[in-house]
Amino acid sequence: MTASLVTPGSIIAAEGEHENGEGTALDSGNIVSTVVGFVHVDNGVISVAAANTIVEPEVGDTVLCEVVKLNEKHGEAMITCVEGKPGSLQPQHLYGQFFVTGLVDRFMHQTSDALRRRDVCRALVKEVHPVVRLDFRERNDCGVLHAICPPCGDTLQPELDGDWNVKCPTCGYQAYRALADNYGAGWAELDQGASALNNAGKRWGAAAEAMFAKGPSGRATFIAADVREDGRERSYFRFEGESGGRGGGRQRAAPGTRLFVGGLPREVGTEELRELFKAHGDMTDCIVLTDDAGVNRGFGFVTYAEKSMAEAAIKALDGHRINGRRIGVRDADDDKKKDRKKKEPQGLKLYIGNLPFSATAEQLQTLVAAHATVNEVVLATGPGDKPKGFGFVFIAEKDKGEAVVAALNQSEIDGRKIKVDIAKAKGDKGGRNTRDGGDGSGKSAREVQALREEGEGGKKRRRRPRNKKD
Repeated sequence: MTASLVTPGSIIAAEGEHENGEGTALDSGNIVSTVVGFVHVDNGVISVAAANTIVEPEVGDTVLCEVVKLNEKHGEAMITCVEGKPGSLQPQHLYGQFFVTGLVDRFMHQTSDALRRRDVCRALVKEVHPVVRLDFRERNDCGVLHAICPPCGDTLQPELDGDWNVKCPTCGYQAYRALADNYGAGWAELDQGASALNNAGKRWGAAAEAMFAKGPSGRATFIAADVREDGRERSYFRFEGESGGRGGGRQRAAPGTRLFVGGLPREVGTEELRELFKAHGDMTDCIVLTDDAGVNRGFGFVTYAEKSMAEAAIKALDGHRINGRRIGVRDADDDKKKDRKKKEPQGLKLYIGNLPFSATAEQLQTLVAAHATVNEVVLATGPGDKPKGFGFVFIAEKDKGEAVVAALNQSEIDGRKIKVDIAKAKGDKGGRNTRDGGDGSGKSAREVQALREEGEGGKKRRRRPRNKKD
């Protein structure tokens, strides 16, 4: 027989050399230990005797435990030992769960009203599989055995005062606990158990109901002033560039010092942006905005100490390429850039469509000026200032709109027939617009065609025959 100390997972023999016995298992052609203990070989059977006796709790056992997790209606406690059964617990039995209805013989709104984390308790085992279930309510010797004051850390003393049954002798904190008979007495036997202070079966008084009505925030525990105010310097988290004033918001940058940086590649973060802009002056703030998943949103902000530094950065980096993408840098407070609702020019607005991409504002100016006074010409453009093929001309004489349309519609610019009409005003459903095919009366192109066919005696235009697809 041999004897050597092994731990779980240790290979103690090859499969086939011995027959695996207690405390062992087969794994990938080897016999491995499943417990901490000593190896024994007896008559060809290899086994591991646990150094500490393995204990499995059973229904009806009493355990000592420490509360480690509290949710609204249930919680979890770490089991330290099974009373009357010395030994070590297996991992699946180290934690037991309980419900708010199994704490005390009173209606509890939530578990934290009768227990707190780090409370040491005695509990009755109600179930073992699939998880250990604990109960504090059935027996008077089950419940809280030791509790500390959340604000100051002193041991709470049992003392009945209205709704509360424990009190801190140091800071005066009062609360309710589901007390066991031996609360605060250790192993001593008491003539009058502390469970009598639980007020089993009684309704809550006004003080407790007032606290419960405030919800979870009203149950919050704050550190006692005499403990927190110990002379150490306080430190508060602040966002970069945030002021230290009572407002708590970001410090407002001086005009012209804050830059907007757009067109950033997705892989660029705050540190990369800082590295790029630091050469142009002292920065007081730098950030790349991200979404909820932490992904770069494609833009950020940089703030310099002085306006001259910001201007130098704009001059050097506007249009700079990062990983093949051209970024845009501008004054974040520039009203001309921010004002997207630009005021339209005065006069009657004419729509001119089907323009060649080579058409210029000067060509439209010359074309319309022969029939009316032109206030302004606007050509629509897309990304990169690429023309969209239409534009608008504003003329001073509002009564000449129909004459200009009649004279210029279907005329040519660079060999292309253009469309001219009075533009529909925003929100004006009755305006004219060539894009909806209307006639200025608010009727659609389909309605206009139907009326025209009715005037022509119901004759419809022949549709062009379509070639059938094979």
